[in-house]
Amino acid sequence: TIRGLSKNRGLSKTHWLDAACVGKSTPEKLFQTDKAVLIVKANGHGSRQMCRVNTFGFPRTKAKSRKKKVNGFQTGDIAKAIVTSGKKVGTYIGRVAVRKSGFFNITTRETTIQGINWKYCHMLHMSDGYSYNI
Repeated sequence: TIRGLSKNRGLSKTHWLDAACVGKSTPEKLFQTDKAVLIVKANGHGSRQMCRVNTFGFPRTKAKSRKKKVNGFQTGDIAKAIVTSGKKVGTYIGRVAVRKSGFFNITTRETTIQGINWKYCHMLHMSDGYSYNI
């Protein structure tokens, strides 16, 4: 058996480098360590629960709407919003949380911007149940 493949190549003992060095199929020169890693996390598409209940099983909230998409967007989509007027002028790229009113929340790496109109948004990636980070 081959042991310490990442250690023998002078690579740091991070999880992703260890996983890349597993097995005999690993080439001698693997790749450069200064490249960014794509982190993929499974989020799912939400819950089928139609409304929240209290401790006795009685409804605590109203039933959610059956309509998943609002103006072509769905929660979890990656969108780019170019806001040209108002308080929130700027360009934002991030995950969209839709509202029935058409004003979305966009979560970027730094913060969440609330109340961006759907007309400013352009789809970059449709929701597939995963989140992606670099």
